[in-house]
Amino acid sequence: MKAARSPLAPADPARPGLRERKKIKTREAIREATFALIGERGYDATTIERIAERAEVSPSTVCRYFPAKEDIVLTDEYDRPLRSALAERPADEPWPASVRYVLRRAVGLAMAEQPDTTLLRARLLHEVPAVRSRMLESLSATGRLLAEAIAARTGLDPDGLEVRVCTTSLLCGLLEATTYWAEHGHTDDLARLVDRTLDIFEHGLPAPKPTPPAGRTP
Repeated sequence: MKAARSPLAPADPARPGLRERKKIKTREAIREATFALIGERGYDATTIERIAERAEVSPSTVCRYFPAKEDIVLTDEYDRPLRSALAERPADEPWPASVRYVLRRAVGLAMAEQPDTTLLRARLLHEVPAVRSRMLESLSATGRLLAEAIAARTGLDPDGLEVRVCTTSLLCGLLEATTYWAEHGHTDDLARLVDRTLDIFEHGLPAPKPTPPAGRTP
């Protein structure tokens, strides 16, 4: 299984130096080994030692690149490309529309280019408490970057309560959409679930269905 890269990354990024290319190659080897082993053996049986053996590195190297096994599954280099993609949207575009555009593009590319990885990550978020817990911890870093992008558009303080509540609500909502997708066997279209999540975020809950009169069935 191919390890995930950011679907928002530039199509032709500047070529890194030799040292950085070696680091990237090692990280990708560790990720690919992890996803392959999880597919073969399951999450719990995929140990750091087995990952290191498959990736042809030492266990200490795995831990140096990824402090916890959950980080291997969740780390995907999306945060900074997300901020860059938001910054590239038209300055007069409402920020919710910018976020919707960027997320639609990211989800579409992820499902087109990395479907197996995207499906597996969602399943692990749903099935493995440690993965979900680690994701909740990591959302703080993503939230800070998103807060900066929103603050740049609105003129609000990125560390102000309003922006922090806004970004946390949005990110947790997207996490729930991903979990919902996995709970229902990935039968829904993920892009549509993201759209529904953003609709709730922007407009609140839909109007409740009318209650039928007593003694009558709908």
